[in-house]
Amino acid sequence: MLYDIITAFWRDWIVLKRRMIKFILSRMVAPILYLVAFGWGLGRSITTGGGAYINFLVPGILALNSMNISFNSLTSLHGERVYHKSIEEYFTAPINPLSFAIGKILAAILRGMISSAIIIILAYAFGADFTITPLFLLVLILNCAIFAEIGFYAAMTIASYEDMGRFNTYILLPMSFLCGTFFSPDKLPTVFYYFVHILPLTHTSLLLRGIGSGGVPNMISVAVLLFYVITCFSLCVYVTKKAQE
Repeated sequence: MLYDIITAFWRDWIVLKRRMIKFILSRMVAPILYLVAFGWGLGRSITTGGGAYINFLVPGILALNSMNISFNSLTSLHGERVYHKSIEEYFTAPINPLSFAIGKILAAILRGMISSAIIIILAYAFGADFTITPLFLLVLILNCAIFAEIGFYAAMTIASYEDMGRFNTYILLPMSFLCGTFFSPDKLPTVFYYFVHILPLTHTSLLLRGIGSGGVPNMISVAVLLFYVITCFSLCVYVTKKAQE
């Protein structure tokens, strides 16, 4: 099974390696705009807890970016399944279908982490001050895993390209702005406050911000992320078995 996972992962790695320069350059555009507009522009007139806004902003950008990249890395799988009808080739090949799913998810996690590394470098260049620890990186990996799994599930179940776009609009876009990325969820009305705390991106933002500032991680938030990782992976296993049938 391990060999099958590596095979599925390696195929995506070869594709990424050939496009690495384009991938890196394209992933620099949005973070630079966020850092210039919110970090240098708006951020110079805002302080949060006595610190610079850019230090508050960067963990939110990391959470947001890792979500988008990990999810969108698997949208091509939707095209292979619905339009090109090439997904059947994977399941008829001498490779375990579950290994194929894990390999695809790991490749999406890798893309999310490479993109996050780019943002970390840019953030330091823009003068941000935060601490990178093994737990900080683990939270990023968990966030990438959650949304890679959600991306895999969506790609294997959604019927059309238009519906994939609606998924982004109705699910990912609200999380991008409400889950503690650009402002604290404490500022939200009570109903929205409790709602966004059900969502994984909120806990990623809070954990990255707390750990990056040298604080003690909230273990409830860690438990929420682990719950999402396990639950979403179970859904991926289910849809993979259904596709194999």
